[in-house]
Amino acid sequence: MGSGTTPAASDGRPSSRGDDGVPKRDEHGMRLASVVLNVFDLQASVSFYRDLLGLQTTADESTAALLVGADGSQLFLRALGSHAAHVTEGVGIHSVFWTAPSPMELRRCEQVLKDRHAYVGTYESDGFVWVEGRDPSGVTVAVSHPGPDQVPRNHIVTHVYAL
Repeated sequence: MGSGTTPAASDGRPSSRGDDGVPKRDEHGMRLASVVLNVFDLQASVSFYRDLLGLQTTADESTAALLVGADGSQLFLRALGSHAAHVTEGVGIHSVFWTAPSPMELRRCEQVLKDRHAYVGTYESDGFVWVEGRDPSGVTVAVSHPGPDQVPRNHIVTHVYAL
């Protein structure tokens, strides 16, 4: 079976995999483009994500902002106010990992979290390192290096459940 293609997935489409069994990155495949994050304080969150991730604000309204990364990724922040419920164990996105382009940039992110008193810890597993923190609304933020395109994730890291 050296063709690099496995039998069809449950939806009938073939799944492209490399010789190591890891899915190959397909330039026409799906990738995450945007995340919408509800926050308590919009301006504090805009400042936090700009500093931590180097995102640029491209739209800013009274209750929402759009921050964009150099790769075109988008983070929509939506202010719900300080009395909104904070759901951490319900259905929906639990946390989002961002990828730093270099070890130096990962260390910079770690320092930003420490400077903002938002740092939780630095962890390593299966050839990649991530720093974890909390944003101004208490939402878990993680930045890793290298990214999954460089070091494929082959199993679930149990620490992710504790985030």
